[in-house]
Amino acid sequence: MTKKLAFLLMMMAFAVFALLVACDMPEPRKTDAQLGLTPAQAIGRHIFDAKCGLCHAAYSGREYKGPSLQGIFKKRYLHTGAPANDDRVRDIVSYGHDKMPGFSRSLTEQQIDEVIIYLHTL
Repeated sequence: MTKKLAFLLMMMAFAVFALLVACDMPEPRKTDAQLGLTPAQAIGRHIFDAKCGLCHAAYSGREYKGPSLQGIFKKRYLHTGAPANDDRVRDIVSYGHDKMPGFSRSLTEQQIDEVIIYLHTL
């Protein structure tokens, strides 16, 4: 095999590898301003990131430990079967459900409200 052919094959293999890796790359995270979030929504987003984001996806339908929350208020029912409204979401965030812990001891009522305000943007 000539050096030129070997080099060409190596470059093709690298290009295929780079393409495969790029397909698995998530989209860059948008800023609060890019998403057009109000101050309350932005606060809710940051609380969500700290408390909820490890288990729930916000901007994708992908499930982690818990269900995706993308479009949560656009659906008629929550994953639990309860109506998709502020009161039911507040109950779940506060007291937990199934494997999800409640956050009433680590979040104030205002912080829970801010998370709900943010969830409405998803």
